[in-house]
Amino acid sequence: MIKIINKIVLFLVVFVLFSCYTRRSTNLLQERKSLPQYSPTAVTDYVLQPNDELVIRVITNNASLQYMFPFSSTSGRNINSYRIFEDGTADFPYITRVPLAGKTIKEAEAILRGRLKEFADDVEVKLALKNQTFCVIGEAGRGYFPIYKERLNIFQALAMAGGIGDGAAFGEVKIIRQTEKGTVVKTFDIRTKSIIDSEFYYIQPNDVIYVDVAKRKFWMSENLMQFVGLITSSITLLVVLLTVK
Repeated sequence: MIKIINKIVLFLVVFVLFSCYTRRSTNLLQERKSLPQYSPTAVTDYVLQPNDELVIRVITNNASLQYMFPFSSTSGRNINSYRIFEDGTADFPYITRVPLAGKTIKEAEAILRGRLKEFADDVEVKLALKNQTFCVIGEAGRGYFPIYKERLNIFQALAMAGGIGDGAAFGEVKIIRQTEKGTVVKTFDIRTKSIIDSEFYYIQPNDVIYVDVAKRKFWMSENLMQFVGLITSSITLLVVLLTVK
């Protein structure tokens, strides 16, 4: 019986030693051939969708247009925002029901510029998304964060949320994205260097980044210590019971 107990204890010790984080399991930008290899993909611009809110700046010498599209030059903030309705259109002063869903920001600017040129030849239009945010949940923090520049990559996005915890499933990071064809889920291994410039690299407005918990996290946390403590105390009790005469 003592030999069996010794074998159990030895097994637990070895198990604990091997149940630890390694550089291969958590390091980023690795070049191992065993990791997925993603091909570079051309960057696609965000496509406007229903319920997006737009802020507009109209630059012109036409006093009427300046009045209808006020912009605060002192604070740098747009006063009005315009929502894209479920039918894909948005209403603006002077022009109504402009179809914008499915268009990029630059394409939408061109459409509005063409409409407003009916009132002023010198008009220039600048659009921006009011809802330029992404969401993070799971083992990389939680919350909504702003997309503060045109090309925000996955590493910068996760850094804003606090980074990836060691107990994360690095090989199964997910981006949940709304597209014209519906919701898509992109799953990828964030450890491989080939993620740079791939389809998973840049964040888009309304993205949800989900970082799952690794299956082995149980064996690498306080739960492991509790589990080992339970086993060792049980073995101790068993030894005591067997040795009592």
